Amino acid sequence: MENKAKGFKGKSIFLRMWNIIAITVLVVIIGISGGCSNQTEEISSIATREPLSKSTVISDNSSNLTLGQQNALSKAEDYLNYSAFSHDGLVEQLEYEGFSDEEAVYAVDNCGADWNEQAAKKAQQYLDYSSFSRDGLIEQLEYEKFTPNQAKYGADTVGYEEISSIATNEPLYDSTVISDNSSNLTLGQQNALSKAEDYLNYSAFSHDGLVEQLEYEGFSNEEAVYAVDNCGADWNEQAAKKAQDYLEYSSFSRVGLIEQLEYEKFTTNQAIYGADAVGY
Repeated sequence: MENKAKGFKGKSIFLRMWNIIAITVLVVIIGISGGCSNQTEEISSIATREPLSKSTVISDNSSNLTLGQQNALSKAEDYLNYSAFSHDGLVEQLEYEGFSDEEAVYAVDNCGADWNEQAAKKAQQYLDYSSFSRDGLIEQLEYEKFTPNQAKYGADTVGYEEISSIATNEPLYDSTVISDNSSNLTLGQQNALSKAEDYLNYSAFSHDGLVEQLEYEGFSNEEAVYAVDNCGADWNEQAAKKAQDYLEYSSFSRVGLIEQLEYEKFTTNQAIYGADAVGY
């Protein structure tokens, strides 16, 4: 009886140990299997994953745009928030930033800008820091790649409105005046006067020489003459200043200096005054 009991006890322990070993092996096998499965899924995911680039389509609620289109559109809007651009000028700026032509054109075509209004805004920006004739302003806007019609719209909007004469069918400047506290001047007169003063601040001119220079800038003869007549210059003093300018970079006889001043359209009396003022 004693021997049978010992044998049964030993068998029970053996069976329990075998069950523990079997369970442990099973757990290890399941763990390895699960790890392999996860690894396989990860490898599969990596294998099928495609790199993002400008050509990868980013989906949102409203449209499907490439990353390049999205960024070009955002950059275009940024530029328009602080300055005015023409259509082609903004395309050129975006290409300068490294966007492709297709991305830049897409952005500019879809940024919502009114190009006439952009021309008007650019015209005003120019007039805020310098003086332009109507023709000069239109030329500058066309240089900025606005179309001729957009450039004319810009000039018209800031006050250089052009009307047609019924009698001659020739374009005339609008006679509408811009009022301020001291006088009623057309925009052309205002800008011609400002430009005349700018010229006199850095060089000496005769009356007729300054009229000629303003006409070269695109002002009409009437605008130029008005500006020069009202700029406050002392033409004798201008002759003296011009005479001194000449003597600072070359040598002249009295007669030669007077002739040079007359060539600059000073009157004979003004030229003589100039020569006298510098010591002749």
